[in-house]
Amino acid sequence: MDRGVGLGIIGYGIMGERLLRAAHARPDGAVSVCGVWDPSPAAMTRLAEAFPQTPRPEGVAALIEACDCVYVAAPPASHLDHARAALSAGKALFCEKPLAVDVDQARAFVRDADAAGMRAAVNFPFASSLAVDQLEAWMADGTLGALNEADIEVGFAAWPRPWQEDAAAWLDRRLQGGFTREVLSHFLFLALRLVGPATLGPASVRYPVDGASERAVAAELACGTIRVRVRGLVGATEKADANAFTLHGENGSIRLRDWSIAERLVDGAWREAEGAVPQEEARPITLARQLDKVAAMTRGAPHDLASLHEALTVQEIVESILREGREDTPAAAS
Repeated sequence: MDRGVGLGIIGYGIMGERLLRAAHARPDGAVSVCGVWDPSPAAMTRLAEAFPQTPRPEGVAALIEACDCVYVAAPPASHLDHARAALSAGKALFCEKPLAVDVDQARAFVRDADAAGMRAAVNFPFASSLAVDQLEAWMADGTLGALNEADIEVGFAAWPRPWQEDAAAWLDRRLQGGFTREVLSHFLFLALRLVGPATLGPASVRYPVDGASERAVAAELACGTIRVRVRGLVGATEKADANAFTLHGENGSIRLRDWSIAERLVDGAWREAEGAVPQEEARPITLARQLDKVAAMTRGAPHDLASLHEALTVQEIVESILREGREDTPAAAS
């Protein structure tokens, strides 16, 4: 019996565990997890307790040798080493964003991957979101009409978010962390998919806490003639995670709210699409669809996962915002 595509997972944090659970939940076995490795003994102990049937190889090399596709879910600073190991071994790659901490190194990797014909994609789940499918349907059926402008807004009660506190050592540092890289990047990917190629305009970033990641971002993108306003703020909402991607057209407005709710503006009020569900219910559906595409990608079949080039473009925009908009401010007064 075909075991399906063998997936090896590097990193047993939030994302590694989520994809592992999604793979185990599949009844068809199209994707089977052939191993999980994390450098943290505590993470491996947690894995053994939750999924004793999942192989736990002794190192990255053994994991890569055993799998067909490598899923890199480790912190960003290690992405490139693992991605290059997968490339050297001739394996397919499914990687969390960003590809690398350094943009020049990410560009070099994409060139090498292209030259080698590597089967590779990056995990931007909006590529498999049913809510995004609904936005695209509204854009196609005339509900929106000609697109005029768009808004991206994200807000957090605190950063990192409560479920990310164990990763605060890198998530709240300027080298790898911050909500622009971690959250806004998803919506920038969506803007590229739905609106088109973007050029960065004015940008500002605030760092009020010495040594920590940003707490406020404002930027504008030009996607052809379409202006996309980008706003992010920590501390202005009581919600752990609030976001909206809004498209304004000649016939009205539509939006994606809180990751998974597609809505359209009707008589001055936002109305959810039929069948809309909160992110807790939408996530396993989205991950299952992502895994279907990972299997297709690994086999060399067509798929619409985020390409290396799309991920690189998103990273270039993110790092440009953080670099060009930088406004260092003193640490908050005690």
